[in-house]
Amino acid sequence: MMHATVGIWILSAVICVGTGHHHIGHGNDPANQETTLNGSANSVSLVTSANKEFAYRLYRKLAAHADSEGKNIFFSPVSVSVALAALSVGARGETHHQLFSGLGFNNSQLTQTDVDQAFQVLLKNAQSQQDRNEGTAVFVDNRFKPEPEFLGTLKQSYLADGFNVDFSQSNDSADTINKYVNEKTNGKIDKLVETMDPSTVMYILSYIYFKGKWATQFDPELTKEDLFIVDENTKVPVQMMILKHDFDTYHDQIIKTSVLRLRFNSTYSMLLMLPDDMATLENAFSPGHVTKWLKSMNSRTLNIYIPKFSIKTSYKMNDVLTEMGMTDMFGYRANLTGISEGHELVVSKVVHQATLDVDEVGATAAAATGIEIVLKSFSRVPVMKFNRPFMVIIIERNTENILFMGKIINPNI
Repeated sequence: MMHATVGIWILSAVICVGTGHHHIGHGNDPANQETTLNGSANSVSLVTSANKEFAYRLYRKLAAHADSEGKNIFFSPVSVSVALAALSVGARGETHHQLFSGLGFNNSQLTQTDVDQAFQVLLKNAQSQQDRNEGTAVFVDNRFKPEPEFLGTLKQSYLADGFNVDFSQSNDSADTINKYVNEKTNGKIDKLVETMDPSTVMYILSYIYFKGKWATQFDPELTKEDLFIVDENTKVPVQMMILKHDFDTYHDQIIKTSVLRLRFNSTYSMLLMLPDDMATLENAFSPGHVTKWLKSMNSRTLNIYIPKFSIKTSYKMNDVLTEMGMTDMFGYRANLTGISEGHELVVSKVVHQATLDVDEVGATAAAATGIEIVLKSFSRVPVMKFNRPFMVIIIERNTENILFMGKIINPNI
């Protein structure tokens, strides 16, 4: 059963506060405060930039695995980044270097403390948003004693909830984690954990939930059945939503892609990208393209056709992350001594699930990432019609942070 690790967090908080006292003598120095603020802002900027690049690199890896099976792609890069960054707090040596490199953090520009502080800012900002719920948790086996500094950083910088569980009771512990994720994602991710290794000593979790209403909603009376062209040999029936209104659009001549922005009644938008050739878009797609599109968009009256759909994806990410250079954490070379010096630990699996529901009112998206850690020994009006494969991202307009990214091959899968 699950019990809040109150004692662990109190101990961690004391350690964090004690460490902070070393800087108390400089607290009233305006120049020092300005330097700290500038450094913090710079770290947030560097981490945000790295997170964007990571999103596209991870997409391409997932696409390479999914294309051969004709599957939809949808995931939350920010959820994966947060989970792996939290793991990096306890990584050392080459394992830490691989995590930082894989996440796109430049070791010469960003220390672990910089990254931790940046995620603290980003997570606090996320928690202040009405449309969005984002956070982390760590589940610790009753018999396992992690380093207090590790737990303190997860609590302070990653705003983690902490729980004690009995992982030897594999069904009960899996149910405990699933119930937590289910609650945090409003029922959208209801079974992140399929099976739990009874030798698990720690489970690091990140989650994100987004629910936005369109600034201009579709009329359900206009929604009608239409065909979605999966490929030249396959057409499937969909409920197609229709709306005539002024929309921000851009046509990228270089990669031959039409881009539509659908605004939510908040600071978020959904970008829909309809390419002449999907491979061309996927190979070229970068943060620079999104910046260019947003700056160059023009508003014009359009009839738009968008399928109403609900999709759910599930990934086992060990192979994908290994291909991205994060190899050691999965094998005998894993160095996670920052979590516990007294035990040799290894990551047994990284899993990710995501959902996307699009209807006349708006869009709801959720995702969760889990990292299981075990002992090493276990080791006329113009028309834009999305009736063929298209890409989608949900983005925060001011920062251009990507919350979710995907490709819809078949809305009926």
